[in-house]
Amino acid sequence: MNRDIGTNAVRFAVVLGTNDVASAIGVHLHRAGFCVVLSHDPNPPVMRRKMAFHDALFGDTVRIENVTGERIESTMEVFKALGDPRHVLVTPLGLLDLLPVRTIDVLIDARMQRREVTPNLRGMTRLSIGIGPGFSPSANCDIAIETRPDRLGQIVREGWTLATDDVGALVGVERLVRSPHEGRWHTPIEIGTRIYKGFVIGHLSGAPVTAPYDGILRGIVRDGSDVPAGIALAEIDPRGRHAQWTGIDAQGQALAQATLAAIRLHAANCIRTSASVPADQIVSNDSD
Repeated sequence: MNRDIGTNAVRFAVVLGTNDVASAIGVHLHRAGFCVVLSHDPNPPVMRRKMAFHDALFGDTVRIENVTGERIESTMEVFKALGDPRHVLVTPLGLLDLLPVRTIDVLIDARMQRREVTPNLRGMTRLSIGIGPGFSPSANCDIAIETRPDRLGQIVREGWTLATDDVGALVGVERLVRSPHEGRWHTPIEIGTRIYKGFVIGHLSGAPVTAPYDGILRGIVRDGSDVPAGIALAEIDPRGRHAQWTGIDAQGQALAQATLAAIRLHAANCIRTSASVPADQIVSNDSD
């Protein structure tokens, strides 16, 4: 079990998002010994639910590569889990709810949102990492990680990550079925189902939504969700039996590994910085 240097405390990581990328990062951090909490954000709705811990929020049993996602309701449950983190914790609690639990060692924004203003994560935790567009170590995080396919997993220490790359840019726009208007989404179709062009995959406020071509349903927004106009409702993979809709895919693997590399890089820099400070200066700082 990895613990903070010089303490008996398990390292505490909060991942913003319950999507497939956030979940892949959660699995890798859990294996590295962190107590991991995934904090749900409804924007955008989660599609690749068989590759994510998202459905644990609704009481479903969720396992990704032998790691279990467990819903928690309160900060007290998080505090208790810090003593023995057996599962990845999934919660509707927001960051402001989690900050009082204990100092967060690593905060990762993996929501993959399209937004004009990206929240400033710096100063709230020991290390903040921004995944995807809109992040810069000089403006709103300590380290950023690229999600563009041509730069997937690259660590950014200065400048900005490349804009913009929503889900469509990552998987190919033609794979996505988007909501034509806002409304309540209903679907009886399970992820992994083979569907055909014209097949009704669900209804948005009573209006049928059909598949644009043949393929495997790789992802679909959960039944009963309220969705805005223009968001991805479903992803159809035309590769048939070669499609992947469970576990961690190559994108999630790359971003999770890059996240761990960024954490190691930060730790190494902290050690070098500490080693370069004269002993008398350390004593002086401690006595202030």
